[in-house]
Amino acid sequence: MSPCNLLFIVTGSIAAFRACEVISQLVQRGHRVRVVATPSASRFVGDATLEGLSGHPVSRELFAAGEAMDHIRLTRWADAVVVCPATASVINRMAAGLGDDLVGALFLAHDRVKPWIMAPAMNPAMWSHPATERGVTQLREWGVRFVSVASGRTACGEIGAGRLAEPAVIVASIEGAVAKPARRLRVLITSGGTAERIDGVRVLTNLSTGYTGAHLASHFQRCGHDVLLMRAQSAVAAPPLVREECFVTYVELDSALDRLLGEEAFDVVIHAAAVGDFRVGIMGEPGEASAAVGKRSSAHPFTLGLVPRPKLLDSLRARGLAPGGRIVAFKLTVGASEAEAAAAVGRLFSESEPDLVVHNDLQHRGTMPDSFPATVHPRAGGVPVRCATRDDLARELETHLQTETSTLTSHASLS
Repeated sequence: MSPCNLLFIVTGSIAAFRACEVISQLVQRGHRVRVVATPSASRFVGDATLEGLSGHPVSRELFAAGEAMDHIRLTRWADAVVVCPATASVINRMAAGLGDDLVGALFLAHDRVKPWIMAPAMNPAMWSHPATERGVTQLREWGVRFVSVASGRTACGEIGAGRLAEPAVIVASIEGAVAKPARRLRVLITSGGTAERIDGVRVLTNLSTGYTGAHLASHFQRCGHDVLLMRAQSAVAAPPLVREECFVTYVELDSALDRLLGEEAFDVVIHAAAVGDFRVGIMGEPGEASAAVGKRSSAHPFTLGLVPRPKLLDSLRARGLAPGGRIVAFKLTVGASEAEAAAAVGRLFSESEPDLVVHNDLQHRGTMPDSFPATVHPRAGGVPVRCATRDDLARELETHLQTETSTLTSHASLS
């Protein structure tokens, strides 16, 4: 996403040291950060640290010499304001509309069209106190966005909800709030491999990790899109702020897709899941076969058969998409020549009619963690685009789908 201006307010909490990691990550990702610190924040982290991380002097006082109008200038400069960590005191003072310090004045002078994001951190009893709950409710009614607190052992030794969210979660929340895509897409991504049960404990499955699907989900969320990751139970979990549902078998994934595409008008379905082409059929009498599998004895021979499954990709469009909705399919080959790969992609287009096909070959994978040599093939005879990494792939898909869906929507509105 494009770099933006972020006004970052640090308040007096032991979690202030973790706010430094958030600032560091934001700067590394290209964002311009200006820091405001409350007087009590200086008891936990010094100006030298905050200035070193942000590259700008730290603002503290409402009436500092030459800075008396900063509560106006800073909020106009910022694309978003972040309060991290947000203490119970700051939450309640803002909810009361008090403007007798720099933070309160910033809040009252804030352009409320822009995001104001708060990442709370406090003792569990303070987080659940009626005053804090009332303050959070009031601020949410005014449009303030809250990063969900984490649960666990807090700095004071008590256990419960109130911990500051992980830095990665906060960064994702900020970038998702400030992202301004030309059109916000509703994206459904499938990932990971299905497992077909042989008996109560054995399955037929594949080695898909779901890492690519999770990576795409993270990228689309950071670009400001609404993402749902439908992943295998054994696959990489959804990144922060991304909705997720899990499946194990083909039947579970099939049922979930039927329900989700019937309930929600998705603009894009990225079908990256490694769906098994077959179900397991045990030859012979069902009772005898089941006993034979369980006993694993040569005295009870049995035969496992593979019964073809219908391809889920073929039915996605018929289940329901938003007008102009797009489908992205994945095609994996193993040691295929260019001609063989092109033929495989062509068959997928003719049989399943996706809008884009991402082709990659298992033997071309690099040793670097993010290496993912792949080629994105458009259906309408466009020029294929080669990607070297998952980041490249994510950017190419988001750019292409954003352009295509916007164009289709415009044409539909004119017709």
